[in-house]
Amino acid sequence: MRRSIIAVLTTLLVVAAIGAAAVAGGSGSTVTKARLERALPVVFANMYVQQARLLGRTDITAASLEPQAMCDKHGPDVADVGPGGDWICLMSWTDPQVPMPSEGYGKFELNVHSNDCFTAAGPSKLTGFLTLTDKRGREVTNPLFEFDGCFDPATDDTPTGTTFPSVFAITSPSVTPDGQGLVNAQVTCGTGSQGCAGTITAMAGKTSLGVVPYRLKEEATARIPFPNALPDGTKEVSFQVTPATGYSSDSPVVLPVQKQ
Repeated sequence: MRRSIIAVLTTLLVVAAIGAAAVAGGSGSTVTKARLERALPVVFANMYVQQARLLGRTDITAASLEPQAMCDKHGPDVADVGPGGDWICLMSWTDPQVPMPSEGYGKFELNVHSNDCFTAAGPSKLTGFLTLTDKRGREVTNPLFEFDGCFDPATDDTPTGTTFPSVFAITSPSVTPDGQGLVNAQVTCGTGSQGCAGTITAMAGKTSLGVVPYRLKEEATARIPFPNALPDGTKEVSFQVTPATGYSSDSPVVLPVQKQ
């Protein structure tokens, strides 16, 4: 009898633990997209001002940075709620001495905990490396390299409305024609709103390899094939992206041709 009671209690504890985990990781969690989009810019701005003061700058304040964030948890097919290390937040801010990239934002990776706190790390080209040389010439820890923050779980959870475009990119290091002389390009669509859509024009010198439409969800990859064969002796192929949705560089991507 005692063993039976222990077994039943053990089962109940396991079920309770599973139920609690489901609430923490699902729609019952206090960790939400909107709360992160409000909390991250506030913490970031304070850390940014700390870094500026270490560098001897007094020309910016937390308010003058006007930071905005758009957050996403693990792509478009996962609900933007719950703790985890798979949160990505895109953020823009205003600093006359640190212009934004052409897409208009920096990408931050967040590890968000069930206690409504998080650790964030941004792009080093915008936020700097682990240490920096301060105004007195000392090597000190960069407060913006990686920083922690928390939010009140009772704060506003209505959508912020902040959006940024996904970045579409050709990631192939080269192109290799198949037995029929046809080539393809590997592409990616990054975190953002509405994914990526448009056309890619491939040229081998003055010969068109085709104009091909593309449509990808955010955080997706694909291979885009082109319908026309590569002329013999071609050394490189130029790809020009014309986006309808999302962002892509205006400059063509030129890739060398590798023979099989």
